[in-house]
Amino acid sequence: MHVYEYAVIRVMPRVDRDEFLNVGVILYCRGQGFLQTMFELNGERLRAFSTELDLQELDERLRAFQRICAGRAEGGTIGNLPIAERFRWLTATRSTVVQTSPVHPGLCADAAETLARLFAQQVL
Repeated sequence: MHVYEYAVIRVMPRVDRDEFLNVGVILYCRGQGFLQTMFELNGERLRAFSTELDLQELDERLRAFQRICAGRAEGGTIGNLPIAERFRWLTATRSTVVQTSPVHPGLCADAAETLARLFAQQVL
């Protein structure tokens, strides 16, 4: 079994109201060298919070999470950091429309399977 850490990715259309919708999960497992994210933007659910959201911009922000997880040049400056530092940067506290939950730990045999399970539980 391997220790993993994950955070839920949230969209907060109005930060001042503390209302959010879970749209993704980011999972890091040092023992498996794993850092990935899954997300889904449900336009209908998001518009229930705010009709002013730019879904295309949100999609691009979440794809940036994917690029940073992948690392290398496609992830920009942050993508060149070691895997643990990329996870910490992605899950750092922010006061923007896209935020993450606190980080939670667990144990897994397969990080990709765990990511899919957490995504189903927390987002879908």
